[in-house]
Amino acid sequence: QVQLVESGGGLVQAGGSLRLSCAASGRTFSDYALGWFRQTPGKEREFVAAISWSGGNTYYADSVKGRFTISRDNAKNTVYLQMNSLKPEDTAVYYCATNLRGSVYYTDPHDFNSWGQGTQVTVSS
Repeated sequence: QVQLVESGGGLVQAGGSLRLSCAASGRTFSDYALGWFRQTPGKEREFVAAISWSGGNTYYADSVKGRFTISRDNAKNTVYLQMNSLKPEDTAVYYCATNLRGSVYYTDPHDFNSWGQGTQVTVSS
């Protein structure tokens, strides 16, 4: 199993940018497709973006398309989420997880495991 640790969250003004990182250890990182999710109190975990094992395929939630970019560096066992033009509604705890299905088009949290502990992103208006 892969262990994942997210970092890079923080407080940013609306319109600003942040880059989140998800560092992996354990089993071979490059075997897995990965995804980013986010969650706010009282709400279900929401899909944000996913990337294939090679990085060649990506998929985004409509709410972040054109603003967020997911990428990965298999040599560094790390996946990234570049977040630009941030909005207050992007405020959440962001999690990365391994994709059990292999395809980037699975967006249900139940299709993912090996969740990290999350990193808080707060966007002020």
